[in-house]
Amino acid sequence: MQKQVPSSQVMNRFRYSTDQVIEKPFNWLQLWRLLRYLKPYSKKLLPLSIVMVFLTTAVRLTIPILIGVYVIGEAVTTGDRNLLMILVGVISVLYLMNYVANIYRIRWMNILGQSVIYDLRKHLFTHVQWLSNRFFDQRSAGSILVRIMNDINSLQELFTNGVINLLMDVLMLMGIFVILFTISPELALAVMVILPLMFLISTKLRRRIRRSWQTVRLKQSKLNSHLNESLQGIRVTQSFTQERENAQFFDGINTESFESWREATKKNATFRPLVEMTNAIGSAILIWYGATLIQNGSLELGEFVSFALLLGMFWEPISRLGMVYNQLLVGMASSERIFEFLDEQPNVSEKKNAKTLDQIKGDIQFNQVDFAYSSDRKALDGISLDIKAGETIALVGHTGSGKTTIANMITRFYDPTAGEIKMDGHDLRDLSLRSLRSQISIVLQDTFIFSGTIKDNIRFGNPNAPDEKIVEAAKAIGASGFIEKLPNGYNTEVEERGNILSVGERQLISFARALLADPRIIILDEATASIDTETEVHIQHALKTLLNGRTALIIAHRLSTIREVDRIYVLDHGRLMEHGSHDELMKQEGIYQRLVGSQFNMLEAL
Repeated sequence: MQKQVPSSQVMNRFRYSTDQVIEKPFNWLQLWRLLRYLKPYSKKLLPLSIVMVFLTTAVRLTIPILIGVYVIGEAVTTGDRNLLMILVGVISVLYLMNYVANIYRIRWMNILGQSVIYDLRKHLFTHVQWLSNRFFDQRSAGSILVRIMNDINSLQELFTNGVINLLMDVLMLMGIFVILFTISPELALAVMVILPLMFLISTKLRRRIRRSWQTVRLKQSKLNSHLNESLQGIRVTQSFTQERENAQFFDGINTESFESWREATKKNATFRPLVEMTNAIGSAILIWYGATLIQNGSLELGEFVSFALLLGMFWEPISRLGMVYNQLLVGMASSERIFEFLDEQPNVSEKKNAKTLDQIKGDIQFNQVDFAYSSDRKALDGISLDIKAGETIALVGHTGSGKTTIANMITRFYDPTAGEIKMDGHDLRDLSLRSLRSQISIVLQDTFIFSGTIKDNIRFGNPNAPDEKIVEAAKAIGASGFIEKLPNGYNTEVEERGNILSVGERQLISFARALLADPRIIILDEATASIDTETEVHIQHALKTLLNGRTALIIAHRLSTIREVDRIYVLDHGRLMEHGSHDELMKQEGIYQRLVGSQFNMLEAL
């Protein structure tokens, strides 16, 4: 079925993914790195599975010899019914042994495979949790989700069946090869003449198949990224009546994903017919040349039967090896993407001998700090600040002036490209990240509410806090009023991103969360922008208690909320232009006075 690809104008929207097809040859060291995840299970599950593999291989190799050489060659030829019954009993027992061994092999390998997938996903998620903000700035959430879920899931078949099947099939091929040449070297050489040609053709397919599966992963990443953004931004889509255009765009990405899968499976499908063609040619040689050898007395009928049965078994593992190799190619395409993330190192990392500050006072100094998100423009240019412990300071300025960047530097989400930042006289780069960030609370304009109860979200700032402290924090911040009116009060489920709450209610919960954490430093980044005036007045009173004895950094566009702070810093395009109290800055008749005047004029116009 041919899919209709939307216009290039629709498809050109999707240009934000940083995922690329990784151009590398097949890396056996990387395969070994992947197999190292089997190490924790190398004392029990893996050895038990391998024992079952050896047992089933030995049984399967023995049965054709018994049937051909002994049943046909001796019992049937000589008419010895007693020997025939004994052989039938032995063969039946061997089949039963094979059946039981396969049950345990499959059971243990499934447990082993799921355990490895669990460990790998845990390792990747934990590693991603510690990566720096720059990593997340450059990748969409959907792209990261694909690596943690889809790419790791694609390794499941490789670990549950592929590795052990590979060992079993290699053992089977080696055993069959040795037995065939033992029975009749001439006939074995004749039927094996086709193998070099098959090997040459299959080798040429490898690179094409591997690249195809890499492309599949890339398209899936794009599909998941767009799906994630579409669901998160569904209200924006509907408000601008872009449902049809968004559906067309999704259809375009979905079509690309479909076509990449079809192309990859088409190339995969070429291997099995190749094996079947080889099987057919080998069988034809077997019949023609084997009959000739029987006629001239070089081969017994029973030996021919055993040879034919073993040759039939020979093509089966070759075919499975092709499937395992395809699984391996899919696994390598995914593992390259997984290890790309695992090899990613944080831009912000702590030293081995990082200092731990059990109790931060809250003195903050910026000494000629420069910072740039990209090489073409500085976000901060020569910033010097001196914030004393317990002070409340405000950062003001136009959008893009560097206010939020300064807050991000204090929490060490980013490191300066020049200059230094000190906390209580210590360079931030010398401090333990946990000891630093655990004593800083941030309240954002667009606060994030996790799935769970209201109680869980407030407790997020202090996981060990008792219920009474949670209620106290909510009451102090003015959130208890609306919480107690909810159906289940503090135990009300807020659903994903707190969708059952208003923007202002979500913000109040974030204030309660910050208060419960009892930080030494508080950063309010446009934290009251989404709250109505009446609620803001209540919060301003609550903040006096919250900020008492703590260092506070307030980023505000609504300048009426910062009149009483100790000092105001005015920023413009990453530079510090003015600083002082509200009254001092108004007397300077500079940028701050113009900002206040423009807001006053806007309010009067309303």
